[in-house]
Amino acid sequence: MTRAYEYRHIVVFQDTNLVGNVYFANHVAWQGACREHFLRDHAPEVVEQLRNGLSLVTLSCQCEYLAELVAFDEVVIRMTLADSVQNRIDLGFDYVRVRGRDHELVAVGRQRIACMQRLGERLAPAPIPDALQAALAPYGSAPEPRAPH
Repeated sequence: MTRAYEYRHIVVFQDTNLVGNVYFANHVAWQGACREHFLRDHAPEVVEQLRNGLSLVTLSCQCEYLAELVAFDEVVIRMTLADSVQNRIDLGFDYVRVRGRDHELVAVGRQRIACMQRLGERLAPAPIPDALQAALAPYGSAPEPRAPH
């Protein structure tokens, strides 16, 4: 089993819609929060690079909903490295509701991110920073980035 970075969230009323379940877009916001907490916890050097022109551009994001969440549910978002090639990183997300000893998979998601460098007004592809590669390595079985031919 692949090791996962875990971000815990307690659902609050602000996360829900008029019907009382979690509004679908919040799952995507939690992917972003998980990703940002990972950077803070495991790759603070990358946070500094973000201040100096590096951009982590989300190319695609998806979520498949398997069960509803409601206020005060505890959900653990488990992030894994699915793949990394050249300047792209694919992350997988499992959303697990925790109720005592019971764990229920309630959603699965995926993000594709491109590492880019700001050059004036435009962005250019940039290699995945070494610090980010090293931080992500324990969380997946993705191959090492391939050198261009």
